[in-house]
Amino acid sequence: MTNRSAPRSRNTAVVGLQWGDEGKGKVVDLLTAEHDVIVRYNGGANAGHTVEVGGERYALHLIPSGILNPGKRNIIGNGVVVDPEKLLEEIDTLRARGVRIAENLQVSDRAHVVMPYHKEQDAALEEFLAQVASSERGSLAIGTTRRGIGPTYADKVQRSTAIRMGDLLEGDYLRDRLRVICRLRSAELKALGVSAAPLDPELLATRFAQLGERLRPHITDTVYALHDALAAGKSLLFEGANACLLDIDHGTYPYVTSSNCSSLGIPSGTGVPGGNIGRILGIMKAYTSRVGAGPFPTELLDETGSHIRERGREYGTTTGRPRRTGWLDLVAVKYSAMVCGATGVACTLFDVLTGFDKLKICTKYRLNDGSTTDRFLPDARTLAQVTPIYETFEGWDEEIREVATRSSLPPNAAKYIAFIEEYLGLPIEMIGVGPDRRHTLVSA
Repeated sequence: MTNRSAPRSRNTAVVGLQWGDEGKGKVVDLLTAEHDVIVRYNGGANAGHTVEVGGERYALHLIPSGILNPGKRNIIGNGVVVDPEKLLEEIDTLRARGVRIAENLQVSDRAHVVMPYHKEQDAALEEFLAQVASSERGSLAIGTTRRGIGPTYADKVQRSTAIRMGDLLEGDYLRDRLRVICRLRSAELKALGVSAAPLDPELLATRFAQLGERLRPHITDTVYALHDALAAGKSLLFEGANACLLDIDHGTYPYVTSSNCSSLGIPSGTGVPGGNIGRILGIMKAYTSRVGAGPFPTELLDETGSHIRERGREYGTTTGRPRRTGWLDLVAVKYSAMVCGATGVACTLFDVLTGFDKLKICTKYRLNDGSTTDRFLPDARTLAQVTPIYETFEGWDEEIREVATRSSLPPNAAKYIAFIEEYLGLPIEMIGVGPDRRHTLVSA
């Protein structure tokens, strides 16, 4: 029998190697030209990918970044939690800007639905945890985006209280489930201190059935769709949301997201075995940023950190929140590259570092007992106690946005990149020197 599936080397995964916001959307947009199908495999509307094309800026939350490329199929896999209203809002916004969305967008019928009560529960639980924690223990809130992502994944595991995208197409079935779920959720919200009328299952069922009808042309069995594409020799590009250090199993727990956002989430989030992926491109910023609570060893709480934030436009695509910023932590990046099985690296936002006299890169941690380690410590309590050990580099003043090749980088900029490559033991395949598609240096 002839194997008609695409060679694994043609299939690529793009994953974040830090705490998110590394520029994955831009890299996916660039790589889309080389692939036939772009697949989002985790997360929800809490993620935000920004892509700039010809001076136009697009903010994407649920729809894969490949949607800006005509002729490509974009799939939202079963591992994503979908807010139907946000998805339709995103579709309408893109269409209004001339982006075609029709059969080129498919949504898994097995993807779980973010309901309004999930958002209420998310916000109420954060407030509750912040208030009841004693001063000795500190707040137990983890700084979620309050988009209902965690409670939706919790319902997915709970099973009996979950709603899936395919359920929106079956009005009577949806209504029967919501009659039970709303009784439970109303009691929980009341216990969390939410003063609101009990949830109305009839109104919710009517509202979400209508949303389902609008999305009906896009909802399908994406597992078979992806395997059919592989059998037809098509190449796949997997787009991760969030990043490895926010992975529910391998990130800085408990300050993590609710899904497997490393490359390990691809098989469960799409139904495509990991052995089908030949190239795993890890995305890292030339510095580090983080949103929300959690340990951040190289964080800069001074003018340098503020300068990086402003130059890098470090404000959340989804929330608008200012991001925490700091020097590059290669201990963390190397850990993520190991977990994700990265075969290469893209270093983004390199131009942000132009103009600094000195630059620092963390290469080890000093522990409380005075010893040092070059191993990352994903437990939040332990990581919060380390002190970063830095290598210092000379900066550069030359503007690099119009540099056409890596060999044309200023000498000090080239040394910075070469050190990263040597430390990670991985090739740097792309260097971002500006926000637009054309501001990317690609290795031959």
